[in-house]
Amino acid sequence: MSTPSGARVLLIEDDASIQRVVSRNLGAHGFAVAVAGSAADGLASETTFHPDLVLLDLGLPDADGIEVIHRLRERTSVPIVVLSVRDAEPDKVRALELGADDYLTKPFGVDELIARVRVGLRHAAPSSNEAVFRAGDLLIDIARRRVAVAGRDVHLTPTEYALLLGLASRPGTVMTEAGLLRRVWGPDYRAEHHYVHVYMARLRKKLEPDPAHPRFIRTEIGVGYRLVEPDTDKR
Repeated sequence: MSTPSGARVLLIEDDASIQRVVSRNLGAHGFAVAVAGSAADGLASETTFHPDLVLLDLGLPDADGIEVIHRLRERTSVPIVVLSVRDAEPDKVRALELGADDYLTKPFGVDELIARVRVGLRHAAPSSNEAVFRAGDLLIDIARRRVAVAGRDVHLTPTEYALLLGLASRPGTVMTEAGLLRRVWGPDYRAEHHYVHVYMARLRKKLEPDPAHPRFIRTEIGVGYRLVEPDTDKR
C-alpha cells in the first residue's frame, strides 16, 4: 500500500499528548505534519499549509469539530478523518453526512490510524480511466456493465447494480444509509431506510459466498456500509 511522496497531513487536535504521538508516528512514515490546537488555527492552517488530508478532533476548545467539517467543505474537498471519543451513532452519522471521509474512535492504534490516512489519500489521488473495479474475487466492469465473482457472472437488477456502484464510488470508506438513499433512490426517499436494508441483503445474497459473513460489503454498525478496497496489484 503506497503513500504519495511528501503527503501533507494537518492535525487539528488540542490534546498535547495525542499531538505528539500522532505527529511522531506520521513523521516516521514519511508524512509532513502541521499541528493546530484550535478550530481557528486549524482553518487558518488549511489555507497556508494546503494539506492533502486533515485529521480532526471534534472536541476543540473554541468550536465543535462538526462546524469545522462544515467550514472545510465549503472551500475544499480534502479528505477529512475524524478522531473523537464520541462513539454514539448520531455523532458518527452527522460527521459523515457533513463530509467527513472516515471516523476513528479514540483510543485508536497507530497502525489503524496510518491505514486510515493512506486510504483517505488514495481516494483523493487522481483515478485512472479504467472503468474496472477489482477486489479479490469481485469484479465490476463498469464499461461493460458486468459483475462477476470468482469468474462467475452475477446478474443484478438495475437497482442492485446502482447500489453496488454507489458503494464502489468510495471503496474503503463508510457510506451512510442516507447517502446511499440519496444516490440510488433520490431525495424523496430520505426516510425509507428499509430500502437499503432489503437491497443490501439481496446484493449480498448474490455476491457473497457466505452472506452471513460478508467479505465484500462490510457493515459499520449504526453508521452504514463499506465496500472493500480495490486491489492495488494490476498484474
